[in-house]
Amino acid sequence: MEAARKIFVLVGHTCLDGFTGELADAYEKAARAAGHEVKRLNLGELRFDPILHKGYEKIQPLEPDLVSVQENIRWADHLIILYPNWWISMPAILKGMFDRIWLPGFAFHFDKATHDVIELLKGKTARVIVVDGAHSPFMTRLKYGDYTNEISRGILGFSGMSVQVTTMGPCEHPDPKKHDEWVAQVRELGSQGI
Repeated sequence: MEAARKIFVLVGHTCLDGFTGELADAYEKAARAAGHEVKRLNLGELRFDPILHKGYEKIQPLEPDLVSVQENIRWADHLIILYPNWWISMPAILKGMFDRIWLPGFAFHFDKATHDVIELLKGKTARVIVVDGAHSPFMTRLKYGDYTNEISRGILGFSGMSVQVTTMGPCEHPDPKKHDEWVAQVRELGSQGI
């Protein structure tokens, strides 16, 4: 096992009763049992406006729940984000959260002299766990390309995080054996803190 880590689990689904919530529970429980320190937030329980009313021309003050997300990301060595694949992307509320919190001074900084991006979250790691409903991840990628690029490279990677992606599916009506395999896979990731 790797050394104990500080892990922030962010569930990017508004409903915790489904498979995404079950996977988050399995990860969290296994990580705690292995001695990792875990904090968790469920996006559906947070209260914030996901809309950038003025774009980035005028940054809106962050609501307390969004400040909490930023604080947990700063605190963590490792970030776990779980969400369902909706229309070849993350749920809109999760994207809205990133639009609001992934700001200069928090996730990155633009050096005006060199025009370089300074990655402010470099050294942290992240794993994105995506649950595909009706199609297998392979078929979705074959037809639409890498649907995790937005979060893995465009958001997390842009800030310097080293990102791994785990996709599962089709999960809409899996046979019990496959379901149990996916839960066991996520449980093992939690035990290892990766």
